Amino acid sequence: MAGALDGLRVLEIVGVGPGPFAAMMLADHGAEVLRIHPPRSRAPLASLDGPTDVLARGRSSISLNLKEDAGREALLTLAAGADGLIEGFRPGVAERLGIGPDACLGRNPALVYGRMTGWGQDGPLAQTAGHDINYIALTGVLSAIGPAERPVPPLNLLGDFGGGGLMLAFGMLAGVLSARTTGRGQVVDAAMTDGSALLSAMIHGLRAGGEWPAGREANLLDGGAFFYGTYACADGGFVAVGAIEPQFFAALATGLGLDPAAFEPRDDRSLWPQFRQKIADAFATRPRDHWAEVFAASDACVTPVLDWDEAQAHPHNRARGTFIESGGIAQPAPAPRFSATPADVPAPPSPPARQDDLLAAWGLSETDQDRLRQSGVLGGADRAHR
Repeated sequence: MAGALDGLRVLEIVGVGPGPFAAMMLADHGAEVLRIHPPRSRAPLASLDGPTDVLARGRSSISLNLKEDAGREALLTLAAGADGLIEGFRPGVAERLGIGPDACLGRNPALVYGRMTGWGQDGPLAQTAGHDINYIALTGVLSAIGPAERPVPPLNLLGDFGGGGLMLAFGMLAGVLSARTTGRGQVVDAAMTDGSALLSAMIHGLRAGGEWPAGREANLLDGGAFFYGTYACADGGFVAVGAIEPQFFAALATGLGLDPAAFEPRDDRSLWPQFRQKIADAFATRPRDHWAEVFAASDACVTPVLDWDEAQAHPHNRARGTFIESGGIAQPAPAPRFSATPADVPAPPSPPARQDDLLAAWGLSETDQDRLRQSGVLGGADRAHR
């Protein structure tokens, strides 16, 4: 069955992290995404190369030397038959190569040109290097995450994937919808700083309303509230507690053998540390899985903190197929879910099985392909994908 994005064609100039994540999401739901990588490319982390590169799933790839005139011309030809293009160069690099927005939209005025960067296409930091931790630090997000003693990076989930890849995928689809209505393409400037800031919109509202008055580990959702956080159990495992509403907290206290009335007034933040200690003492009397069983059928909003393997084996995740296997690699399933156009299990990353036909369908004639191969500009999949 065709996915929701069946018929969408996107070129992906291969990068790392958020750009491939955006392209993966599009491909997961039926878009035809062709990966363009430079010769002898190599990911900075060995696991981000070849069959273990989950972010490359569901797409074919070719090698195209964009430093050569013929390679650039081939890319522009491919762009003429695409709905979108994704690149993650530093600002100005694509223009210097001759494959920037003006060149690509000159060939295809309806093209949506997606640009994935950390700092954005302009601003004082646009030309400087950075990573997820830097982008969320500059937007204030990192300052709110972690224990009171120091901020802790939440992996690279917020900047790279939430504030970067997801925003770019949304921008590409919004741009395509606009182009199909107006016939005009445009540039999508997806900056991880912008996206990370956007993800914190609710926190800005809480701050404006006086409900986020303190530093780390002292507010409603950052581990400060005794009814929202993690607790250690007797076996060294942890449980996650999200009993914000009074009725959910009552179920939590009852399950722990405590009196809900002993935790009033709940809104008095000066009492939160002693309330937290009471709950911590209760959880510390039994192992994690004991509490998981106690609260499994309740509305106490208590769940065990699972490791990666345990998460894949959990009955709820198994029932929903939250994790799948593709090419022998366990990985998250495509999301979200569609009732009429469900996503298939993505194929592992691979070179195109019939490259000649594929490139012909994208607008490169057999003669052009032969010429590019003879000149060494066009290759198959990179060495990691052979």
